Amino acid sequence: MMSLTRLVSCITIASLALLIELVPVVSFSVFRNNYYLWGVDHSIRTSNLALFDNNDESLFDNKDDDDDEADAIGPQSCNVLGTTLTSCCSNVGGTGIGTGFYRNGFCSTGEQDEGRHTVCVQVTTEFLEYSASVGNDLSTPAPHYMFPGLSNGDIWCLCAQRWAQAYNSGMAPKLFLQSTHEKTLDNVPLEVLMRYAIDKNEANLVLNNLNEQRNRFDKLIQ
Repeated sequence: MMSLTRLVSCITIASLALLIELVPVVSFSVFRNNYYLWGVDHSIRTSNLALFDNNDESLFDNKDDDDDEADAIGPQSCNVLGTTLTSCCSNVGGTGIGTGFYRNGFCSTGEQDEGRHTVCVQVTTEFLEYSASVGNDLSTPAPHYMFPGLSNGDIWCLCAQRWAQAYNSGMAPKLFLQSTHEKTLDNVPLEVLMRYAIDKNEANLVLNNLNEQRNRFDKLIQ
């Protein structure tokens, strides 16, 4: 079952207003200092930016995942902003194939997804060439994996560790924050992801609205 913390962090901004009326204020007193609930402060979930370099092997380690897999791939999945995960691409290159480990168009993840295909990126020719040079050929179709092969401009769910590797090499592709799964934060800090966000303006609006909601809750529980 999804924990209360994970559930609240996924609630949309519109739902938060309703939540104020439906849930007794006292029930939030336990969480008053845990701002991750509102998707604003990811410091407790991310790596220290100072450690984000080529020598930090933890960037490429698989993290233990105690979450229920149904939680990770279900409709309550969260993005790196703490809101509901949106679709990345349901028709890659006009092939009719959806992106993501589950090929459902979302960068969802679960126990079976050992590579953590959680970063929604838009690839370029330069990135595809770089990726092939480090042993990750994303251009050649692989029908047995329902992989169409990518071309310049295609949108795909990239492994978080591969994105971190590309970042350290100065070749990281642009990405969509609202379609990037929160598990990405186990490998890459939000501050870094923001620099490469195609939807940065929209993301800032989301974070500002979440901050306003957080402040409203703070006033209610003081």
